Amino acid sequence: MNRIVAGILLAAFSAISFAQNAPPARVRGTVEKLENNVMTVKAPDGKTVEVKLADNYTVVGVSKAHIADIGEGKYIGTTTLGERNGALAALEVHIFPEAMRGVGEGHYPWDLKPDSKMTNGNVAQVKSVGKDRMLTVKYKDGEQKVAVPANAKVVLFGPAEKSELKKGSHIFCVAQRAPDGSLSAARVNVGVHGTIPPM
Repeated sequence: MNRIVAGILLAAFSAISFAQNAPPARVRGTVEKLENNVMTVKAPDGKTVEVKLADNYTVVGVSKAHIADIGEGKYIGTTTLGERNGALAALEVHIFPEAMRGVGEGHYPWDLKPDSKMTNGNVAQVKSVGKDRMLTVKYKDGEQKVAVPANAKVVLFGPAEKSELKKGSHIFCVAQRAPDGSLSAARVNVGVHGTIPPM
């Protein structure tokens, strides 16, 4: 069973590594409807986007976590913007399950905000700086110091049922764009228990 779950999660997160190799179409918003595996999403700018989901698409749940959950030895992703106290300033931290260790590893541009970055790696060290945390995040080709303020969004990723993908659900997915402009995806990250995926 653990192997099955790990396999599903690995497939679900493969989009993150894809983001490093080709310009992805990142879709954020709320589900308007899901019919015949075509998901209609209302983006933050009010426009609607259609994404064709694979027949065997997977759903990954994103739930709220806390800054105290970011411990040494955890594999994380963090979106940063600018610097704080001589380190990258975190907007959010995504805590991955152990089965996802190594996925999307590295430090690269992200599109959440202009000039934002994504860093995926192992938390080698955690230091408390008042209510904040100072992380040393190590990946294959280097490391980054990341300052996580107490008000940063922290979320936990894990398996979720397809039933979570319903009207009004907040989603994030990385889609592939065909030559005709249509979008397709094999997995969708969906907020559970009222969580909005911060990616």
